[in-house]
Amino acid sequence: MLVKIDQIRDAGLHVDEQMNLELLGATLEGSGFRATEPLKVSADFRKVSGGVLLSGKFTSRVVADCKRCLTEAKLELPVSFTINLVPESLVRGEGVLDEEELEEKDRGHGESGGSFAMDATDEEVFDGKVIDLEPIVREQLLLALPMSAVCREDCGGLCTNCGQNLNDKQCGCETKFVDPRLAALKNIKLQG
Repeated sequence: MLVKIDQIRDAGLHVDEQMNLELLGATLEGSGFRATEPLKVSADFRKVSGGVLLSGKFTSRVVADCKRCLTEAKLELPVSFTINLVPESLVRGEGVLDEEELEEKDRGHGESGGSFAMDATDEEVFDGKVIDLEPIVREQLLLALPMSAVCREDCGGLCTNCGQNLNDKQCGCETKFVDPRLAALKNIKLQG
């Protein structure tokens, strides 16, 4: 998914691309998620201030084991993103700032987090001639994945005693759990 800067006209450039399942599988490897269909990416490129503004969107359909009941959870993840692509030549062209100029720059650009300014979090550097859309889409897909998947919001999970899937049927196990460390306290009789 390579886009040459020469292809982007004044009105911009619209691109519809597809990522195959093999590439998605490699991207999701080790995450616990599996792609169920190829990814259709829609992206718009516009030249702005010496760089390129990239707006894209896609919907990823993935499956994973439900964290509560261990059945397959099917998820649809709509993703939209906007990234300012800055050519390396502009980044290098800023020159080396002394401490006084650096402090002045930080005061003018809001918060700073670590070694980068917070205002620059939606910026990405490219070589100035060709934009590779693939790593950007892969990153956005990984950022869109939830911490854990559930098959449905009201999933009952598994019984902690017998392992029965509580979405299928209720088991006869006692649902009141008593911490064994505190079990002796239930025999105390309070007089009042």
